[in-house]
Amino acid sequence: MHCNAFTLTVCVIMLCMMRSLSAETTTTPLAACPKSPNCVSSQAPATDSKHYIAPIRFSGSPVMAWQRLKTALLAEKRITIVAEGDDYLHAEARSLVFRFVDDIEFSLQADAGLIDIRSAARTGYSDFGVNRRRMEHLRSVFNSEPAR
Repeated sequence: MHCNAFTLTVCVIMLCMMRSLSAETTTTPLAACPKSPNCVSSQAPATDSKHYIAPIRFSGSPVMAWQRLKTALLAEKRITIVAEGDDYLHAEARSLVFRFVDDIEFSLQADAGLIDIRSAARTGYSDFGVNRRRMEHLRSVFNSEPAR
């Protein structure tokens, strides 16, 4: 098949538009919290005060907000991003002494201007509030960066 430069340019523009529309309407659900008090999630029912935490809200470009989130994560010690996509990110946090692993998840809801968040210990029953404090700290770092 023969394509001229104009046809190729139009195709590329249409693909980019379709990709940006699908990124704005796709929402990746986060894993549900277990019954134990070692998990927080913005997708938990708001009436579940043990597990619910507010999502991160942003204004401006969703792409820039997503980048601000990754910058905030990478600035933290012992946090490693293990999987990421256009609207989902999974990281692991390791405790300093015992090297316990906590799973951290984010789901971008571009059209709503928010990022759903979840942080949970892989093992044990109680985390003594570590996951909630971590997510509130990340929210604070995220909000301290200028929006674009």
